[in-house]
Amino acid sequence: MTSRDDVERFEIPSSGAEDDELTAELFRSAFRPPSRTSGVAHRWRELTAEQAPNVWTALAVWVRWLVGTYQLTTSVVPDCWWRHSEIVAELYALQRAELASYGGDDPGFGPLAFHERLPHAVERLRTHTRTAGCVGLQAHKDPTPRALPTDAPEFIEWQTAPHQSGLEF
Repeated sequence: MTSRDDVERFEIPSSGAEDDELTAELFRSAFRPPSRTSGVAHRWRELTAEQAPNVWTALAVWVRWLVGTYQLTTSVVPDCWWRHSEIVAELYALQRAELASYGGDDPGFGPLAFHERLPHAVERLRTHTRTAGCVGLQAHKDPTPRALPTDAPEFIEWQTAPHQSGLEF
């Protein structure tokens, strides 16, 4: 007994050449490499002096738009956001996600996906802002830098030893 769902016998009904061309275009688009319409993402720690002004300006304009459009309070994005690397990283990731969601190769789900992710990003921003402590003080609070030692003898010994358990014979 065969059913209409039998994979080997399944045929897509066609109403003519226009329908066939539409189907072909849908399948072609699935195999095209994604376009780079949303630009290049940068690692903040690797920005050159030539790149930094453009990247910072674009981010500042975008953050102003984000705060105004979604009416975000200082408990989410403090006025001194640009002085906190963790907040900058979150905002930049959100900016890149929003730009990519409106890319030319997106079939229309990108904006919805961006808006589904936005509340999670807002909560992370709220946590970063609370940790920074600037809002409660009503002034910027410089973060305390923390540098992990990588030259401690224990670490040097640790990094040269294998760490997979169960392989010792």
